[in-house]
Amino acid sequence: MSDNQHPGDHPEGNPVQFTDGSSLQTAHGRTVIEDVVVSKIAGLAAREVSGVYSLGGGTARVVGAIRGSFSGSPNVQQGVTVEVGERQAAVDVAIVAEYGVAIHELAEAIRRNIILAIERMTGLEVTEVNVTVHDVHLDLGEEDVELPPASPETDSIPRVQ
Repeated sequence: MSDNQHPGDHPEGNPVQFTDGSSLQTAHGRTVIEDVVVSKIAGLAAREVSGVYSLGGGTARVVGAIRGSFSGSPNVQQGVTVEVGERQAAVDVAIVAEYGVAIHELAEAIRRNIILAIERMTGLEVTEVNVTVHDVHLDLGEEDVELPPASPETDSIPRVQ
């Protein structure tokens, strides 16, 4: 490559022509990004947001803790599901929020961070990020103390729709 050429330029000096409008398909070849890559990026990006205690629902966290005890490293994909196409990705993430954070603001911050990370690192357009809050972590000073669930009233009319 000469001093005047830049990565992505054709050797004759003409810029690369995208064959399908995607930055992942060039005249020199195609880049395929697997689901696992996008899932790991999303998981790490979600964990970076202050107010996220952990990822995954109850069962996923238990399985993740068992898996982590054998492998020695946490599963960064825990609680994350993705769909990856040729040019786009969609993400579903399940979290446990720390008590006291504004959950609607937390969800928006998670969305922003995941979108920025995936689009910057992969070039894929993120079409949606759905955030499900499975629980709120109460820091009671003891490890994983759980309060008993409130008993629902039977024979009552639903208050919300």
